[in-house]
Amino acid sequence: MSLRRFALATVLAVATPVAASAQSTENAQPTLYLELNAVRDVGAACRLTFLARNGTGATIEQAVFETVIFDVSGGVVNLSLFDFRDLPADRMRVREFELSGMPCDTVGQVLINGANSCLVDGAESGTCDQALSLSSRLDVELLG
Repeated sequence: MSLRRFALATVLAVATPVAASAQSTENAQPTLYLELNAVRDVGAACRLTFLARNGTGATIEQAVFETVIFDVSGGVVNLSLFDFRDLPADRMRVREFELSGMPCDTVGQVLINGANSCLVDGAESGTCDQALSLSSRLDVELLG
């Protein structure tokens, strides 16, 4: 009888993490992850470096985001379109954008105001807005 209980306990101990792992994978939402990874002064411009990871399962042929730059006092100083170009499924990409005439120490926040264009399978898609997840490695906040 003790051997049966031991065998049952062993099976349950092994099966529980597998079931939990399968459940968390099923519940995982597709994500288009954008991270503000670095800011660096380059001449008279501030270069913003983003890490993009497309976990949506579909190749995004073009992703263009309306982006708003706020200074450290909270004022809007720039509104532009950042073209992240193609973002292959399940791959990481690094994209850089320069803010001419703006030193990096004056950048307070970056707002992704929404997707201006998001092409998936040759057609406009809501994927870029619906799956968007934002973070920043810096003191400069990335908002959305």
